[in-house]
Amino acid sequence: MKKLLGIGFIWLGCAIAWVILGTTIISRSGGMSSSLLDEVHLLWGPPGVQQAPTATYSQVEPQRQLVTVTENGRQVEREELRQVVVTYPVALTGTDAHAALTLDQRRKGLLWFATYGADLQATYTFTNPTNVERDVTILFPLEQRNAIFDAFHVTDDKGQPLAASFNDSGASFTTRFAPNQKRSFTISYRSRGTDTWRYELTRGTGEVRNFKMTVDTTFPEVDFPPGTLSPSTQEATASGWHGAWRFDSLVANATIGMSLPQKLNPGDLAAKITFFAPVGLLFFFFVVAVLSTAARKEIHPLNYFLFGCAFFAFHLLFAYLVDHVAVGPAFAISSAVSIFLVVTYARLFVGWRFALREMALSQLIYLVLFSFTFFWTGFTGLAITIGAILTLFVVMQITGRVSWREVMQAPPQPTAATR
Repeated sequence: MKKLLGIGFIWLGCAIAWVILGTTIISRSGGMSSSLLDEVHLLWGPPGVQQAPTATYSQVEPQRQLVTVTENGRQVEREELRQVVVTYPVALTGTDAHAALTLDQRRKGLLWFATYGADLQATYTFTNPTNVERDVTILFPLEQRNAIFDAFHVTDDKGQPLAASFNDSGASFTTRFAPNQKRSFTISYRSRGTDTWRYELTRGTGEVRNFKMTVDTTFPEVDFPPGTLSPSTQEATASGWHGAWRFDSLVANATIGMSLPQKLNPGDLAAKITFFAPVGLLFFFFVVAVLSTAARKEIHPLNYFLFGCAFFAFHLLFAYLVDHVAVGPAFAISSAVSIFLVVTYARLFVGWRFALREMALSQLIYLVLFSFTFFWTGFTGLAITIGAILTLFVVMQITGRVSWREVMQAPPQPTAATR
């Protein structure tokens, strides 16, 4: 009983050490996250948001306005007829747009960021709602925060380029419409962004007419953020994914958008594996204690303490090695180092055979394979549950014929270090 209490105390101490290490990893990752995200946005731009263009025309009209004048030394208010400039909207009557998203994930520190390139080409149709020739100003909103727009071009329905001016609101150009004339303009550019890409069909709730948009990506794993419209059709392609949105008439304030696939962040992975480590060590202690007792191998609680240190060495090395090498090689190196520590130490008091067979195999399962299940997003819990049930089955089968009364009463059999 004292031996079991000693092993339990050692396990508890190792668990506390892992909690401290996991908290440190989270602190490192979280502390870098906001600053690194700002750096990525400066380099690659923020999450991309493109709004639909708007068009307006202006005309001078007489309007009655309430003005303040001075009469007989007193200020009074009265209405006066004045000429003012009034602005009217011109409806967007058709959209035919295509976007191409190219994933180019970037890593900084312990974090991966889903950066991408975006190519947009869209043809917009506007209709003069009056019977008079009008000069119509079209405004194409552009993201202002650290955004990059390359090869920005505007052409009319005859293929002639139009000069656009840029300000804080975006790109604008003015062109003439004949009475009731319908005209189309094509706008294209290349840009970059991070994490998500969205296209806003309208500003607020509004009507969208004759809308068509297609999106092609270089990645097949496409996800749609909450509040966005799912595509009318979608399919996997040889190079990624293709989706299309088509609406003849739609009244909505939703957007078209998608989230770019995220790589497994080394910091998050290392923290999850570290916090789960006490479970793997508990299984290891249980299996080794049962098998060593059945084989009459004496293992002192201090030996278990050094086993726990060897387990801890895996997580400590992995947590700091992923700063410098890829996740896969870091995981393999850390696993090999930890198993080497346990086997070369255990063979000194239980022999090579028991160290290589029972102990190395147990460590491979409960340290390496249990940790590796965190690479299988969504299946970690199921994989560990199956492993626990199989462990119980194997231990029960191996020890089912063992007379525990004799084993517990008989003195341990001395073991040569070279056995």
